[in-house]
Amino acid sequence: MIFAKRALLPSGWVGNVRVTVDGGRIASVTAGAAPAAGDARVDTLLPALANLHSHAFQRAMAGMTEYRAAGRESFWTWRDLMYRFLDRLTPEQVEAIAAQVQVEMLEAGFASVGEFHYVHHQPGGAPYRDIAELSSRIMAAAAETGIGLTHLPVLYSYGGAGQAPLQGGQLRFGNDVARFARLVDAARDAARDLPGDTVVGIAPHSLRATCPEDLAAALPIAGDAPVHIHVAEQPREVADISAWLGARPVEWLLDNAPVDGRWCPIHATHMTETETAALARSGAVAGLCPITEANLGDGPFNGPQWIAAGGAFGLGSDSNVRISLTEELRTLEYSQRLRDLARNVMVPGAGSVGAFLYDGAARGGARALGRDAGEIAAGRLADLMAVDTGHPTLCALSEGQILDGLCFAAPDGVVTDVWAAGRHRVSGGRHVARDAVAVRYRQAVAALVSAA
Repeated sequence: MIFAKRALLPSGWVGNVRVTVDGGRIASVTAGAAPAAGDARVDTLLPALANLHSHAFQRAMAGMTEYRAAGRESFWTWRDLMYRFLDRLTPEQVEAIAAQVQVEMLEAGFASVGEFHYVHHQPGGAPYRDIAELSSRIMAAAAETGIGLTHLPVLYSYGGAGQAPLQGGQLRFGNDVARFARLVDAARDAARDLPGDTVVGIAPHSLRATCPEDLAAALPIAGDAPVHIHVAEQPREVADISAWLGARPVEWLLDNAPVDGRWCPIHATHMTETETAALARSGAVAGLCPITEANLGDGPFNGPQWIAAGGAFGLGSDSNVRISLTEELRTLEYSQRLRDLARNVMVPGAGSVGAFLYDGAARGGARALGRDAGEIAAGRLADLMAVDTGHPTLCALSEGQILDGLCFAAPDGVVTDVWAAGRHRVSGGRHVARDAVAVRYRQAVAALVSAA
């Protein structure tokens, strides 16, 4: 049970709130209550955010790709380095890195993660004896860390637009639709050992890594689970898909795929105004990864147009070069300010930018991961985060300014506690398994570096 001095409920801020949890869900929410013996006592309780887009293994590359080589650096040169790096990863290292990532996410305030998982096979492309070996490693990490997991095995069949052959590091990703279906079945079997809030969806990697026929054949594999896809991240991608399919990526998807509220288009950076409005109206949740999009030079999202069309959004940490809930929120807003030479952009009309960003990311992220969460209400999953408003960055603020302070002033260190479907994994700002996980992570990355 949890007692909070204040909590953000669907009706707004409420004082002296007691939340009871049963079976991973919120059983009751009582305002004006008194704490009971044994309650976890916190300052300010919020619905925890979902991290809707992660490539866990890339965390081990953080800081290794920031050296400018001769010529122009781009997303595509970064991708070449990433391919060379992943060609050395072992299953044990995948698990160790994923556990470290999940610990950092939970300590930052994320209660769940959408793992967009595309490294499936051995170096060179031969499958493991268990086709879901590396998916099982991600799940083993989640079992240890307690994070809520939406696992998204990736269909990656081609090396580029026009069904180019896979090359180099891409060989570890490759599956045709039939083998992909077997992979998803095996991942769902493995997920039965995890808590009941675990979800297994699918992720066609992108239009350039599949083809229209394969995409149509793969979508039924999802069932009612989420469908995530990279789309329109880079201008070159838009040009390549336009030349091949005769339409821009978002335009093509809207005309040829059943895009709806189960879908999460990742990045969707380079859209026209018409595409932006149409994709927002489809009900899809835009998967925005502002830190990675800045790090890779992708460009800013069409935020004001998306909001004006009623679009839903959530946040992800993608390459995991920096895992920070507060920084993802502020980078999203700051990217809009830098482009538009304006302030307080990501809010419809008048109001608190921080409150709109936080509430939108909480609700949109939960929907994108197929989690019944995103607000503190009876019946919902107990995905909860507590912050200390006595921290120097927050102590001078009124209740109406707390979320603005969290988004624009506070470090992630203001997070004191996190529950994922009722699992209390962060207390006093520390994950319960932080030290053991960090030891294995350091061993894994040391072995990777020495093998370079």
